[in-house]
Amino acid sequence: MNIEIIKADYLNEQHEKEILMLLDEYASDPMGGGQPLNENVKNNLVKELSKLSHAFSIIAYVDGQPAGLVNCFEAFSTFSCKPLINIHDVVVLNEYRGNAISQKMLDKVEEIAKTKGCCKVTLEVLSNNEVAKSAYSKFGFSGYELDPKAGAALFWQKTLKIT
Repeated sequence: MNIEIIKADYLNEQHEKEILMLLDEYASDPMGGGQPLNENVKNNLVKELSKLSHAFSIIAYVDGQPAGLVNCFEAFSTFSCKPLINIHDVVVLNEYRGNAISQKMLDKVEEIAKTKGCCKVTLEVLSNNEVAKSAYSKFGFSGYELDPKAGAALFWQKTLKIT
């Protein structure tokens, strides 16, 4: 089994197709929301990502076939006064799970983060996604807290209606 990990080129048509296929598989999974990507996302996502200088994606290939994806965004830590990388999506197709593909993709993200002078890499994970939590813990991620007395950080959202 040959595993190759690359930083995607958003202007490469093949990478565009692979990013959309992998993300659609993730979105369709219960841990990704259980719904396929809508047509607007399929038609515009990679084009919009290409406009963002702070966005990058990692694609994993197994024997030349797309097997995994990580979408990342550079942000900024005010407490450290340094950039950080937020991992927004991590995808490994079912048939390739158990081959340390997520670890290899996370290695690539960390490598890129270090070249950018980042102070940390962050991500969100569903509390009941034990498989993902185990993979992230194995890589060195842990829950975030400033002071145990204040409690652990929670990831919240407010969906906005665009008119």
